[in-house]
Amino acid sequence: MTSSNPSCRPFVKWAGGKKQLLPELALLYPQMRDKKIRRYCEPFVGGGAVLFDILQRYTLDEVYINDINAELINAYICIRDSVDELIDSLAILQRDYQTATEDAQAVLFHSKRKLFNERRLMVQHQKSIELAALFIFLNRTCFNGLYRTNSKGDFNVPMGRYKNPIVCDEKNLRCVSKHLQNVIITCGKYDTIPCHFDNQTFVYLDPPYRPLSTTASFTSYTPSGFNDNDQIELANFVKMISESQAFFLLSNSDPKNISEDDTFFDDLYSRFTIKRIMAKRMINAKASHRGLINELAIYNQ
Repeated sequence: MTSSNPSCRPFVKWAGGKKQLLPELALLYPQMRDKKIRRYCEPFVGGGAVLFDILQRYTLDEVYINDINAELINAYICIRDSVDELIDSLAILQRDYQTATEDAQAVLFHSKRKLFNERRLMVQHQKSIELAALFIFLNRTCFNGLYRTNSKGDFNVPMGRYKNPIVCDEKNLRCVSKHLQNVIITCGKYDTIPCHFDNQTFVYLDPPYRPLSTTASFTSYTPSGFNDNDQIELANFVKMISESQAFFLLSNSDPKNISEDDTFFDDLYSRFTIKRIMAKRMINAKASHRGLINELAIYNQ
């Protein structure tokens, strides 16, 4: 085990990121429960806060990460394989943005957002440093670091108001690249991750959260969304993981924040341990709605 104070951090802002919850989640890692783990899998990697924590805590033989967001996965692959070229591209974007007037920043943001949506369609299933640079630039300059798409799959988040956003965090990007060198990175549905599940495997799952209200699901990582039927399908996948004797930890929203009678997850995961932990909702259009709420941490013994 290495230091519990990670030097690497997520290279993008991500709705539902787990950075603030790492101290509590880390207590639920199987090695903290005297289990020997040699393989780590994360089917919904997102911003990767737990991934980077795991990579810096433990020595593992195999690591697999996956996400359905193709542009996010392209960025991971470019950081792993071509970090020098990516840093060069990001440095230019940062210089152009930070030296521009406010009006010119708006013009630059919208031109890069348009270019990102064009390139996204042109380079599908191909590694693209340009697309990765645009992805990170937009993440760092858009409103609240959201990733939201319309029905056509186009990124449509408006510009944020940041005076000097850090678009090119070279030190962190190099640290991330170093830790990703032996990581197998795939893009697809969570159950396509090419990971073998056994009693030496730890799987962390951070799916799109079940909305706490009809207006709560303002972010969409893909046009298809993730509904209750998807949550039920995921629970069946989790049961398969557990039956293979692998260890899992899953995060999700707690419906009881809204209604004590809503036992959706309590029923769905009744055979497992369910822990409620406090989290601060950081990404919300209204500052008054960024308070402390419960989130669920579900795991097998």
